[in-house]
Amino acid sequence: MEPAAPPPSPPAAPAAAAAPGSAGLVCAQGRNLRAVLCQRCGSRVLLPGAATFARRELLLPAMRKKAAAAAAAGGGGDVLREHWLVRDMFSFENVGFTRDVGNVKFLVCADCEAGPIGWHCLDDKDSFYVALERVAHE
Repeated sequence: MEPAAPPPSPPAAPAAAAAPGSAGLVCAQGRNLRAVLCQRCGSRVLLPGAATFARRELLLPAMRKKAAAAAAAGGGGDVLREHWLVRDMFSFENVGFTRDVGNVKFLVCADCEAGPIGWHCLDDKDSFYVALERVAHE
């Protein structure tokens, strides 16, 4: 007697749904369901639906005010993998940029200058990454 066939597998969930940091934050189309806020001051960075979930390994310096983040960009930080990808800089409600650090600008809260909350490579004018671990959601 042959063993019974295993039950059919459920349909594969979108990759975003399986990501621990993005649970409840990503809609079926891969966009942000909730507003993205600064962790420190609560300033609104992105409106719901303004960004797409993306996985990419990026090294961001430790959280500091804008001037300190630019000065310390060469030493240490965190490798972050889950981000909101924004294709148009005018989609942001409230974000600032550090001075160029090589070919990168780091994203900071425009109100309190906490950051970096994200990363922008000057070689790719249409890609702005906001790290899920560096922001709050409402």
